[in-house]
Amino acid sequence: MSVNLKQHESAAESSKRTLNGAQILVESLKRENVEVIFGYPGGAVLPIYDALYDGGIPHVLTRHEQGAIHAAEGYARVTGRPGVVMATSGPGATNLVTGLADAMMDSLPLVVFTGQVATGVIGSDAFQEASIVGITMPITKHNYQVRDVDQLAQVIKEAFHIASTGRPGPVLIDVPKDVANALGLFDYDQPIRVPGYQPTIVPNRLQIRKVAKAIERAQKPVILAGAGLLHARAGEVFQQFVEKVNIPVANTLLGIGALPASHPLALGMTGMHGCYAANKAIYDSDLLINIGARFDDRVTGNLAEFAPSAVVVHVDIDPAEIGKNVATDIPVVGDAKEALKMLLEEPIGETDFAPWVNEVRSNLKEYPYWYKEDGVTLKPQRLIEMVHEITRGDAVVVTDVGQHQMWAAQFYPFDQPNRWVTSGGLGTMGFGLPAAIGAQMGMPDTPVIAVLGDAGFQMTLQELSVFVEYQLPVKIVIVNNFCLGMVRQWQEIFYNKRYSESLMPVQPDFVKLAEAYRMPAYQATNEQEAKKALEEAMKTNGPVLIDCRVAPDENVFPMIPAGKGIHEMVGIKP
Repeated sequence: MSVNLKQHESAAESSKRTLNGAQILVESLKRENVEVIFGYPGGAVLPIYDALYDGGIPHVLTRHEQGAIHAAEGYARVTGRPGVVMATSGPGATNLVTGLADAMMDSLPLVVFTGQVATGVIGSDAFQEASIVGITMPITKHNYQVRDVDQLAQVIKEAFHIASTGRPGPVLIDVPKDVANALGLFDYDQPIRVPGYQPTIVPNRLQIRKVAKAIERAQKPVILAGAGLLHARAGEVFQQFVEKVNIPVANTLLGIGALPASHPLALGMTGMHGCYAANKAIYDSDLLINIGARFDDRVTGNLAEFAPSAVVVHVDIDPAEIGKNVATDIPVVGDAKEALKMLLEEPIGETDFAPWVNEVRSNLKEYPYWYKEDGVTLKPQRLIEMVHEITRGDAVVVTDVGQHQMWAAQFYPFDQPNRWVTSGGLGTMGFGLPAAIGAQMGMPDTPVIAVLGDAGFQMTLQELSVFVEYQLPVKIVIVNNFCLGMVRQWQEIFYNKRYSESLMPVQPDFVKLAEAYRMPAYQATNEQEAKKALEEAMKTNGPVLIDCRVAPDENVFPMIPAGKGIHEMVGIKP
């Protein structure tokens, strides 16, 4: 039976009350309508966990703190609401560091609580002490250490506001144990006061008009759709704008789903393993409208060769991103949805982009993603296609990082937003399995498929316990090639096949491992077995694991080699 987390009614009254710090924390979470907490207890947070015992907020005990924060990321990705994490001091807190960096890079709203040793011994190297505020300062949007219990409620209110407004990101609150025990005043009705934090939501109208004029002058325009569109929940208005101006759309890895993949103006993914049509369109463009993307190196390739003839428009809610990597001609600071609404209001003179659209669509038809079937081995690309066919394209797909991630991005077309959950900027192996927990809890009525590599799966496989404990109906598909696939691919192409520490010939029997966790499991070595296993898995109410033994020497193509331009792809045809 799947877990269906219902938003509970707030039990907190508006009147001021005297509570201890732990109770203040729990009551504050109720006021924020928190649906679920992902965490792992320890000594410094025992007062908080005692308050949670009858606090009325569901808590998921993951088997590692890294699992907790990745689960919260999965939840935040599909819901748009802050994921909430709890961990103890010292190693509990430091085990969250990778997830914090991951959420920071991918702009995911998290509110993370860490326990801390008592204020009287901070700085004395007390048992399980770590300066988590100092450690995480570069990888959080903001962080706090609360030393006055009377400030705790206000800090929590600010943290949720900061995490979920402007460019989303993780906020950490460090709570010393004596603060959690101390009595203080609970008052959650004070206004939020964060001096200096005033994110620009509505763009400057003059800049919007400049964009409209640039569209009128263009002949080969392209839109680059980034994750900012998804964070802004701008899918509907984005499609209206695209259809109004008739401009083709390329998307980043994290922009998948911003425009339905089946839309006639959708070119697909751009970047290192993007499709030829999208990359070539950007290279040839005379106007590039970036909405909500960072222009990171995996998208641009060699900056000197990136959109060399284009007027560059960059729409982003974070002004620090504009001009950071790519020189920008027309900067637009603001929320993507608000910018698009304003662009729809602007009169745009007559344009004729039909010849350009036909050209890029012709490239899309002539240079599709490809692979060679041999009729014997299970090709990983075909496996992803089968997952799409069996789910009818209606699943949330969660991946780990590596070759399987790129194949999933290439061969599973998404027609709905917020159905693609992956680690983009940091590229965190071990992300996928726990992220699927949060994604399923965030969207309990939607099928969730976890597509994982054999190596990344082994980094966080202990979280299988959670799937069984909560009977989460996630289907876990391991793309098993007995190696670190992307590392092996680079060593094959660029290092004369010197496979230094990238092959993994000895692995556990994943089927027996799943069965040890009391989870149904299958092994598939060819297409017929994989299809049968997938069909059986989809009929099963709870979690299922499928170990898919794929052809071990398959590579991800196309590919832009390091240092090359976006137009210098290799492997665009068999």
